[in-house]
Amino acid sequence: MTTMESLIGLVNRIQRACTVLGDYGGGTGDNAFNSLWEALPTVAVVGGQVISPSSGKSSVLESIVGRDFLPRGSGIVTRRPLVLQLHKTEEGTEEYAEFLHLPKRKFIDFALVRKEIQDETDRITGKSKQISPVPIHLSIFSPNVVNLTLIDLPGLTKVAVEGQPETIVEDIESMVRTYVDKPNCIILAISPANQDIATSDAIKLAKEVDPTGERTFGVLTKLDLMDKGTNALEVLEGRSYKLQHPWVGIVNRSQADINRNADMMLARRKEREYFDTSPDYGHLASKMGSEYLAKLLSKHLESVIRSRIPSILSLINKSIEELERELDRLGKPVAVDAGAQLYTILEMCRAFDKIFKEHLDGGRPGGDRIYGVFDNQLPAALKKLPFDRHLSLQSVKRIVSEADGYQPHLIAPEQGYRRLIEGALGYFRGPAEASVDAVSSLCLERACKEVNCRNSVELALAANTSLEKFREESKKSVIRLVEMESAYLTAEFFRKLPQEMERPAVANSKNQAASPSPAAQDLYGDGHFRRIASNVSAYVSMVSDTLRNTIPKACVYCQVRQAKLALLNYFYSQISKREGKQLGLLLDEDPALMGRRLECAQRLELYKKARDEIDAVAWVR
Repeated sequence: MTTMESLIGLVNRIQRACTVLGDYGGGTGDNAFNSLWEALPTVAVVGGQVISPSSGKSSVLESIVGRDFLPRGSGIVTRRPLVLQLHKTEEGTEEYAEFLHLPKRKFIDFALVRKEIQDETDRITGKSKQISPVPIHLSIFSPNVVNLTLIDLPGLTKVAVEGQPETIVEDIESMVRTYVDKPNCIILAISPANQDIATSDAIKLAKEVDPTGERTFGVLTKLDLMDKGTNALEVLEGRSYKLQHPWVGIVNRSQADINRNADMMLARRKEREYFDTSPDYGHLASKMGSEYLAKLLSKHLESVIRSRIPSILSLINKSIEELERELDRLGKPVAVDAGAQLYTILEMCRAFDKIFKEHLDGGRPGGDRIYGVFDNQLPAALKKLPFDRHLSLQSVKRIVSEADGYQPHLIAPEQGYRRLIEGALGYFRGPAEASVDAVSSLCLERACKEVNCRNSVELALAANTSLEKFREESKKSVIRLVEMESAYLTAEFFRKLPQEMERPAVANSKNQAASPSPAAQDLYGDGHFRRIASNVSAYVSMVSDTLRNTIPKACVYCQVRQAKLALLNYFYSQISKREGKQLGLLLDEDPALMGRRLECAQRLELYKKARDEIDAVAWVR
């Protein structure tokens, strides 16, 4: 799957989850979910609906989908917005459709999809010509589509027909505007070629809400039905009415094809043949047709999604914070007899334990942050240690002199070396302990977030107690690692260093005093102490590389591994001693509170999953 398909498919999944969990319905349902839905780009299909000719909206949508599934008839057929989500599946998989209001039912027969749209429309509007802003949500899964979300809106009309209120013209336009006014809405303005473009209702409305044309895609249908000797090149080539995006011509199925249920794949081939062989449009054939339109919209959606990612992530993160605060306020969950209560508590604990392990092992986000401690935080802390100050010329002179005492060293100041190294190695305690604390904090943070029951205080306390115990053991281990480096220095390292050897003094004659060699002259000079500092620095660097590898091993062994094996062992031992009344106190709450908690938890999971998926695919090129 390409990055484009991943991004648009991701937006589709988020929008679908929003409709399921947020009950999105043109302004109803959860405000946060409506906000997230509106932050994601969609394509609104706008066209006119007069007695003759209609714009051919339904035919365009069916051509994009490759299926005959929309109700047809005279007058206004689309009387409720249809939110159509197309999900591209693997080649060879079966096509099917699902409605949001019938979540457990798969529609394989698309004639039944058409009937369900009609029945669901009538359920709200009745068998009249009334309209309703409450959308129908339909998802189609097929290898023959591209990932898109299209919103089919009632056709704009100029007059009210019998059975409709006098305000129907204004009502439809107002409904359409609630979608196309949004800056994240892409307008698919459909007009018939056998009608003057200057009278197009879709173009007129698009020009009002999108005067620059940045969000508008013009589609010209019924090119094959134009009067003989005429063509639509003035429009298609942008000379009659120019948009920021190219016009796309479409040839729909004929009424005879529709009546005999002609195959949609065959109709696509006929459409391609029409443009390939057309003397008027042959030079534009590669940029005409329903297949090209779908790909064009999909490509544009990718660029729009990329530009909206920062604002979408900001909204998601804000919603996550709000939901987490609400979950904290609601507390955690609850059953009736002692056995059932104990079972419920243990089940909650097992579920918590399972999810906690998944976060550590990488099945869910969390373990990567622990790796970040080892890969980023620890190395950065080691680099910041004040070795430059400790091994400054003045400091080295002082420490070596103090180590020599009243009798200065003769060749190499071994005691000075040892004191310098031991002092330097002492600095490693800080980063070692900080790594342990960071891992413990991340484990505790993840544990507290995953507790989903009323006894969260006790469960969190138990987890905290265990993690604190693991932290102390881990801290002892990493300190031992540092102390072991101080306790026994690697002599071989220094044997490999160039040795400072005292050369004998040189005399020119028997009567001339021997002059000291350069090495003897420098024995207590600055160069001598700089070499000591350099040698100690090299040794400390070697120890730093060793600890950089061994500290994470100790943390994982003492903390992460133990947390996976025995995080709740103490809690299990304590809870098993409780009697029915004590258990009941832990599991007693209002059903409405439980429902709201579950709802928040599901939404929080959606937002976090959406954030992680966006992070995973958004910046891949």
